[in-house]
Amino acid sequence: MIILRYKNCQGHYLLVILFVTMTTMNVLLAADVSIKNLLGGGERVLYEEARFLAQQGHKVCILTRKLESHGTFDEVIDGIHEFRYEINAQNPASFLFSTIKNAQKRYQQFCLEQNFDVIHFHQPFTALAVNLLVETKNIKKVYTCHSLSFEEYRSRNPQNHSLRFTLNLFFRKSIEKFNLDKSDKITTLSQFTKNKLLHIHRIKENKIVVIPGGFNRHLFQPAADKNAVRQQLNIDHQPLILFTVRNLVGRMGLENLLQAVAILRQKGVPASLFIGGQGPLKEKLQALIKELRLEGSVTLCGFLAQETLLKYYQMADFFILPTIELEGFGLVTIEAMACATPVLATPIGGTIEILNGLDPSFLFKDTTPQAMADLIFEKFAIYKNNPDAYQQWCINARKYAEKNYSWEKNFINMESILKGN
Repeated sequence: MIILRYKNCQGHYLLVILFVTMTTMNVLLAADVSIKNLLGGGERVLYEEARFLAQQGHKVCILTRKLESHGTFDEVIDGIHEFRYEINAQNPASFLFSTIKNAQKRYQQFCLEQNFDVIHFHQPFTALAVNLLVETKNIKKVYTCHSLSFEEYRSRNPQNHSLRFTLNLFFRKSIEKFNLDKSDKITTLSQFTKNKLLHIHRIKENKIVVIPGGFNRHLFQPAADKNAVRQQLNIDHQPLILFTVRNLVGRMGLENLLQAVAILRQKGVPASLFIGGQGPLKEKLQALIKELRLEGSVTLCGFLAQETLLKYYQMADFFILPTIELEGFGLVTIEAMACATPVLATPIGGTIEILNGLDPSFLFKDTTPQAMADLIFEKFAIYKNNPDAYQQWCINARKYAEKNYSWEKNFINMESILKGN
């Protein structure tokens, strides 16, 4: 109940009593990733949404596949109940069959008693299993497209032209389209991804809403003392420290970034690069570091938990995003800015939208090592010779992130969509 007291045009005070009913929902988040370990952007978006909805009083459950790192099929994480199903990844057919069979069985074990008001899909395979169930036919559905699944698969296998690969690509694209068509509303993190849905999957424009990614305001903060953070990480004082965090896969452009560091050192710029993340490209990157004689200049940090990741954002002079394709949004860009670390990035996908809103001069000309080296060299000269200008970059980055990329503001929009408003 809300009581309002106001004066009317005759000068008399009136009391108005409003009875407000808070509408809470039972929400199922169906995903192919887990909030157990926040390995990448997909996991962080899922976690932040689940946490926000729970804080708003909604009952939230997650249905996802059981990973090797999971000890159990059920786990409560920060008040969110995550239910998991087993998969058989021996081959594509067993993977798809086990996903559909086991995800549906898991849903029927715990979900039928929940009376879900809405199902929010985050990736295509668990979504397929749930969408094929008769029991979910009349439940409202929303799909968040982080990226196009079949494009990600093609990017991971650039030289593969086998029949098996072609069929896999076809089915991934078809599965994604099936889920999109079954959903009442679709959200994307960028206009870039929305345009792909419009042109590749022929989704009607009024069905798609852009809700950008964000950052955790309570976690990602500027450092009070950058040098103190470096000491905590056992990083010696160095003239220029660059940082990036990426899955170690080909589309992230990490080989180009190593080449750029080699060019900078040839120019006499003593740049040091720290790379966070893990993935199949690790050995190839190690070999390239040795080939370019960058052993003393480049450090592969491995997986960084959020608290450690924060420190690396804070201690860097610049954050570098070297992606060469399929950058749907890039949460790391926003997180680095939130830590008052200027970001230099390739002009790919959603990154263009982010940096154009702040300062397009921080976009590389293209994705080549030379373009990266040239702009880093240019910005380093200002950083070195005009510390006031650099400090203003840091201040602007934090203000921009706060103004435009708050999870709270963005998820209010998501909550409204889930409610059907």
